Amino acid sequence: MEKRHAENKIEQPGEPTLMHDFKGEKKQPFITMKVGIIFLIVILLGIGTGYFLSGGSSAKTVSSTDSISKSQLQSGQTYGVSDTKSYPDTAEGTLQTGGINGEGQYHLVRPGGDSQNVYMTSSTVDLSLFVGKKIKVWGATQAAQYAGWLMDVGKVQVE
Repeated sequence: MEKRHAENKIEQPGEPTLMHDFKGEKKQPFITMKVGIIFLIVILLGIGTGYFLSGGSSAKTVSSTDSISKSQLQSGQTYGVSDTKSYPDTAEGTLQTGGINGEGQYHLVRPGGDSQNVYMTSSTVDLSLFVGKKIKVWGATQAAQYAGWLMDVGKVQVE
């Protein structure tokens, strides 16, 4: 039997049509709800994983210098953060106050004269507690105009 369409084209039975009637089909809310729930679970798992991984981050403090005084510093004890990836550089010497031409607040006196000094700042460790002590520091080298070596210190070990 032949069908007539609006274009007056005659179709033969069994021939595929270009138009499809969607009026008879209904959306299935169960499937849409299922996809929404799966999406919500994936989001919550992502947030939970991020929270869990941040709990083991390298920003953990080894020992807080805020709660100690200069008299409580012990030889061999380490203060600051344990993140050696962010603070890969090391230096040893005696800590003194003062920078050079506004770069650094402290400097580490090392053998070899003033050219071997390491000028330092720190946002994680109170370096004033270590003035006059022989220490080892871990830090990140910073760009400087006047200092031969400018370092942002993240970890200090009293020697």
